[in-house]
Amino acid sequence: MKQVHRKMGIMDLFRQIESGSDGRLHGKLTWIIAGLGNPGLEYEHTRHNAGFLTMEQLAKNCGVRLSQMKFQADCTEAMVGEVRCLLMKPATYMNRSGDAIGAAADFYHIPPEQVLVIYDDISLAPGKLRIRRKGSAGGHNGIKSIIAQLGTEEFPRIRVGVGTMPDPRYDLADWVLSKFTEEEQAALQPALEHAADAANLIVRGDINQAMNQYNS
Repeated sequence: MKQVHRKMGIMDLFRQIESGSDGRLHGKLTWIIAGLGNPGLEYEHTRHNAGFLTMEQLAKNCGVRLSQMKFQADCTEAMVGEVRCLLMKPATYMNRSGDAIGAAADFYHIPPEQVLVIYDDISLAPGKLRIRRKGSAGGHNGIKSIIAQLGTEEFPRIRVGVGTMPDPRYDLADWVLSKFTEEEQAALQPALEHAADAANLIVRGDINQAMNQYNS
């Protein structure tokens, strides 16, 4: 049977845009998802950059790249599931992460409870996650900076395990800036994928499901 092709009418275009099948962004930007780390080649694949690694996984899942420099961060807008989000990797270095995230939250009028932060946790083994609705900085300088800028501890976070120090006498800065072993990298990759999936659940309002499914 011969196929009949027809031109797309204006109503067809409206339906495509409404359904989201045209590949555009839809709705108001309502969430910020920020992964923490340090910029620069020397810090790539270090423990302290677990947040950056997660953001790269999430961006890959969304079919986008963090290629815009805005708010002192590598950014892009993306549909995470059906939610329009700003994805961020602050380029301010870890201790000033709040400068970038606070500026973006102010610009888009995003409340703290809709700012999801993803970062490294040295109390968890590689491959483990911990999701919380809020909490203290727990000694993490990036989170201290964000709390100072947002004026509250009440923002959700995903903590990605990067491994405990092999000896308590080990220098903390040296440890978090060290690179993962091959064995640790193998354990970490599924955690990055799970963290990206958890972010999807959280922005659509299913943080309880994310905690039940992915908390170690």
